[in-house]
Amino acid sequence: MLLYADTPAKHRIGILIVALATLCFASLDTSAKWLVTHIPILEIVWLRLAIHALLAATWLIPQHGLKIFIVQDFRLQLIRSAMLAAMTALNFFALQYLQLAQTAAILFSSPILIAVISCYFYKEPLSTPKWCAIIGGFIGVLIILDPFGHGFHPAMILILIHATIFAFFNFLTRKIAAHSDPGVTQFYSALGPTIVLAPFVFFSWENITSTLDIFVIFLTGFFGFLSHFLLGLAYRYAKPATLSPFFYQQMIYMALFGWLVFGQTPNLHVIVGTILVIGSGLYLWFQEIHQENK
Repeated sequence: MLLYADTPAKHRIGILIVALATLCFASLDTSAKWLVTHIPILEIVWLRLAIHALLAATWLIPQHGLKIFIVQDFRLQLIRSAMLAAMTALNFFALQYLQLAQTAAILFSSPILIAVISCYFYKEPLSTPKWCAIIGGFIGVLIILDPFGHGFHPAMILILIHATIFAFFNFLTRKIAAHSDPGVTQFYSALGPTIVLAPFVFFSWENITSTLDIFVIFLTGFFGFLSHFLLGLAYRYAKPATLSPFFYQQMIYMALFGWLVFGQTPNLHVIVGTILVIGSGLYLWFQEIHQENK
């Protein structure tokens, strides 16, 4: 349900918010990639989620009081928090070896995976053009992976697993949204893994003495919280179908940050594969809009 009237003016606000959210997601990955070169990954994952949970609580408690700790679907919240922890760990580990543009390109296969999952679990029929788009998207993923070439790295498989989890994560988020406030869901998603991972982190804790490292670690939590917050806010101004195409601009930010911060440029496989993946995703979106308008 939209919080505001469904008008072109509100759509533009939603699109602007999504643009900021994708910029925050790209900034999160850039910060994480810089950190994983010299700080244990488990420590970074825990700190990113702990800061996220703290910021969410700081934002929500003054508005809702202790009611934020009461949820109707606690089991689903636990599953969602486990998914977020798994995706964060997979992403951060893979960033040690992959370019930012590579990870983003593979993650953009999620809309294609969502279409396949919807067909299988929700018995949503797929037309021949949709199947062609899905197959084209997976060919694009294979081109990016380059499994038999020099550009392949096993860490790419981790990002593909991340994309698959993210597809299910979206379905679960929609299910939870019917019963819980999005802000509360965001809080629990970060709080769960923060509590579970705490004993393992403190057992192998390594002190962080660099002021710059501490600042960048805070940025991972801040951008993690802000990106998810903006995403939830954007859906109050426009429907997912309206906003979906604008998520692909994250690829621009990832490629730009990869070049500015790490001096990396995507190779031909990544460029060609990304065009196929994004093109397939946009076609599936166009078909969805066309069906809604019938």
